[in-house]
Amino acid sequence: MAFLDLYSIGKHKQEIGHFANIVKIAKADGTISDGERALLAKAGERLNITLEEFTIIFNNPEKFPTNSPISYDERIERLFRLSKMVLASGEAKLIEINLLQKIAIRLNFKSDNTEKICKKAIDLVLNNSDLDNFITEIKKLDQE
Repeated sequence: MAFLDLYSIGKHKQEIGHFANIVKIAKADGTISDGERALLAKAGERLNITLEEFTIIFNNPEKFPTNSPISYDERIERLFRLSKMVLASGEAKLIEINLLQKIAIRLNFKSDNTEKICKKAIDLVLNNSDLDNFITEIKKLDQE
């Protein structure tokens, strides 16, 4: 097996874990809104999740671990996507925010700074921040 094949398999595992986290947030409050449903479909497509994988992950997202990317920017991008899901129903519910904080720790954000980072992440998404600005702002906050 070529190195590139191994990288692809590892990368896809990260994407599956990320998609499972997105599903967990969507399901956290017990209902899935139309906005969450649309974001799940878009995320699944962007992450190259097959229809079969989508169904398996959707039915049991807890079976899939968070595989944090090595790249700091990729971890912040994951936080961006997860924050979008928190707000996909139109409001940030406490159960979703708490789950986002747990996932942020698994993405290797400092646990003593996670609450502040997640609050800022949600504020940035709420104010329609683009990904580049989001990354810049989270980096500033994470360096404090």
